[in-house]
Amino acid sequence: MESSNMVATFFGNEMDSTRLRPNIIVTGTPGCGKTTTCELLQRRLDDCRYYNISDFAKEHDCYEGYDEGRKSHIVDEDKLLDELEPLLRKGGAIIDWHVNDVFPERLIDLVVVLRCDNSTLYDRLHKRGYHDAKIEENIDAEIMGVVLQDAMDSYVHDIVVELQSNTANQMEENVGRIVAWESSWVSQHPTGVTNELQQDYQSNDESDLDQYDLAKDEGDPNEDKESSNSDTDA
Repeated sequence: MESSNMVATFFGNEMDSTRLRPNIIVTGTPGCGKTTTCELLQRRLDDCRYYNISDFAKEHDCYEGYDEGRKSHIVDEDKLLDELEPLLRKGGAIIDWHVNDVFPERLIDLVVVLRCDNSTLYDRLHKRGYHDAKIEENIDAEIMGVVLQDAMDSYVHDIVVELQSNTANQMEENVGRIVAWESSWVSQHPTGVTNELQQDYQSNDESDLDQYDLAKDEGDPNEDKESSNSDTDA
């Protein structure tokens, strides 16, 4: 019995040390279409798991307080990562959140930053019932490219891609590109990739991104206004 347990433990650890499917972050300013994109991805990638981090944090009580000014909970990022990391080690995660620097680089294979123009963002946030100050805060963050800059600061640039998300057609096209990239990633990593920290970590998937147009420059209507200011709230 003891020998059997040791074998089971060994193979369990071996499985956790590598992932056979990529972990994908879909991020962007609130209102840019993250949830819609992730839900479409989940339908196309049956064996992947979708984590809406706002819902996940609530379900696992990953809060450390409440921000009265923003009328939103403050996420305990350490507790969140404690709960989420074992799931990320299995691979095949689609992560939906406006914050992207929480997740260890060694566990992330693609970061998709969704962008949209100011009028589209305003309309979406207004329909959600956001008050004017919160709408303005998020539009300012989008103009300044806050989420994109955070992603570029947190991950190797090869795995960070910026996609326009103004229309339903653009969202469908984005999902198609990500699905094609995911399939190529799986083909190129038949034995998986390590979950452990490597000092010489770098992405080997740049050709995939180019091949499937994930890094295609579609133009940013706010490009002339971008700067590198800091955080925003969901």
